[in-house]
Amino acid sequence: MALPARESPIGKPVSLFVTCIVDMIYPDTGMSVVDILEHLGVSVDFPPAQTCCGQPAFNSGYRDETRAVAKHFFKAFQDAELIVTPSGSCATMLRHEYPTLFTPADGTPYEQAQRIAAITWEFSEYLVDGLGIRDLDLSLPAPESFAVHDACHGLRGLGLGGASRQLLARLGNAELHDLKECEVCCGFGGLFSIKMPDVSNAMLTNKVENINASPAETIVTGDVSCLTQMNGGLSRQKSAKRVVHLADVLAKALPEERS
Repeated sequence: MALPARESPIGKPVSLFVTCIVDMIYPDTGMSVVDILEHLGVSVDFPPAQTCCGQPAFNSGYRDETRAVAKHFFKAFQDAELIVTPSGSCATMLRHEYPTLFTPADGTPYEQAQRIAAITWEFSEYLVDGLGIRDLDLSLPAPESFAVHDACHGLRGLGLGGASRQLLARLGNAELHDLKECEVCCGFGGLFSIKMPDVSNAMLTNKVENINASPAETIVTGDVSCLTQMNGGLSRQKSAKRVVHLADVLAKALPEERS
């Protein structure tokens, strides 16, 4: 299914969809997104009624429950001109799956699903493809080396991957390296890691081996669920390496008065 067409986001205020896991576990990542956008002069608001996008229910086959969550999402973001989220998987849910939940016979919910899909951007995609910014003209306080893990939903659902590398490659004091099998799943997959733990753990073990073999000190990704999975594996192996969200790396480079 083709993704809905989008207008240029330039000049439009952003409504931040922070996502459940960022809100509950990584709120600093949400603030990093806000800091970067405000540094660029973008107006940002946070619709306080926002909750889950419904992806866990959708992936479990509970489409009726997902439709109920989606309708709440429509209401929470009814005034949004543009939605930006620091999650490739949640952006994929809004762009790809919301339009499949309703048919034209559903009337308003169908129209709302199409509207949400047409105004949603993943964070790195918004900066590079939306605003046309590949160089933030920022520099990290000290030299650091990075490699990128391409989270599955963003890579395969939205074609992400290039944007984060372009931003890192032009970040002062940042050295970009390759990560072997950067496009291979880390084994999380939400419910997959619960329903098939042995397979999930085998995939994670392979990912951790590749991370430890990379010359990069830090791995960067665009989904905190993958980040959580990989950091868990690294921690259990007592590896000094860690995975961080792209927004947090970029925010470290902001002038002190903004960070």
